[in-house]
Amino acid sequence: MEHLSIKGGRRLTGSINVEGAKNAALPACVATLLTDEPVILHRIPQLRDVSTILATITSLGKRVTREGDRVEITHGGALKAEAEARYVKQMRASFLVLGPLLARLGHAVVPLPGGCTIGPRPIDLHLQGLKRLGATIEERVDSVAVSAEQLRGARIDLPYPSVGATEQLVMAATLAKGETWIENPAKEPEVADLIDLLRKMGAQIEVAPTAIRVVGTESIHGAEHTVIPDRLEAGTYLLAAAITGGEVEVRGVVPKHLRPLLAVLKEAGMMCFEGNDTIVLANTERPHPVQVSTAPHPGFPTDLQPPLVAMLSLARGKSVIEEMVFERRFGYTPSLKRMGAHIVLTDRTATITGVSTLWGAEVDAPDIRAGAALVLAGLAAQGFTRISQLEQIDRGYAKIEVKLSLLGAQIERER
Repeated sequence: MEHLSIKGGRRLTGSINVEGAKNAALPACVATLLTDEPVILHRIPQLRDVSTILATITSLGKRVTREGDRVEITHGGALKAEAEARYVKQMRASFLVLGPLLARLGHAVVPLPGGCTIGPRPIDLHLQGLKRLGATIEERVDSVAVSAEQLRGARIDLPYPSVGATEQLVMAATLAKGETWIENPAKEPEVADLIDLLRKMGAQIEVAPTAIRVVGTESIHGAEHTVIPDRLEAGTYLLAAAITGGEVEVRGVVPKHLRPLLAVLKEAGMMCFEGNDTIVLANTERPHPVQVSTAPHPGFPTDLQPPLVAMLSLARGKSVIEEMVFERRFGYTPSLKRMGAHIVLTDRTATITGVSTLWGAEVDAPDIRAGAALVLAGLAAQGFTRISQLEQIDRGYAKIEVKLSLLGAQIERER
């Protein structure tokens, strides 16, 4: 079994490039189910989750050709209406195939999704929205079957701005008859990127401040698209610079996508400099304590909460982090405490009293972002840290040990 071995205490310096956004690449690949024409996607990261989604759509009848970060997806045979459990169980984003398959074929069967163990992420909003579009829903023991002779536009009011439900319903509505309004949609940059791709494919979509309007068409066509940079990977490396007292330039980013993080970093005493597509973070002292609540975009992203807590474990004072998105997001804190962090959990709030030193330990990565937090703690800790369950980290970070080594970290992947 592979693990990461980290000798901490080294200050990170240098420049690093980010990959395309995993959370934009996954729905982009799913959107190709809406057409038989070729769709060419650029800046697709080499990640386990991407491999899973490409395997999923291949099993449904698509043909995938990959060269580096370029992926071409085209017609490979008749579309299948039933997704395979071995793929959907690995990753929640695979559930997004439900809407496009329903829109194309009039019926679909998709297993209940898997993914990170960070708390319940119900599919109710997906199913309620599809029902509003005219679908009949049959919830089985371990799967969902949907059918509709013709999806019809409707007004859908989301009680919570769910990213997955918004993406699911926008894709389904592109081939529905008539006009669909999705009220209170998610506003994450990755949702906007999917809409950008769908527009290139011929979908008629307008985005208003509080709603998305989709005018359905009989068919859409192929397109070429470059996904946005990964703001979560970029944020992780900025936090790595911060926790090690380093100076790192993160290149190939969209700075406005990282404004919620940058505001917190500046409050914590970091110096942040923005260019057109770069951000430089410089830090020479222990962070100042902060108070943060996670929230849907444009709030502070829940996926950057774990690495932020790792950084704040070395702050000068007491920080309070409130997790308002995923109730079990703090599952990594026992490992940080094993490394010397002082963290007290109360319901959905973590109170972190900064310590002067973290110590290396043997820990496991329970999910993608928790794994990132433990890597960051290991970079700053005294002694050696050994992190297992790398398949979780590999789902969201491409060759993390190679990139961090370029910045001066002493980190190796070992068996």
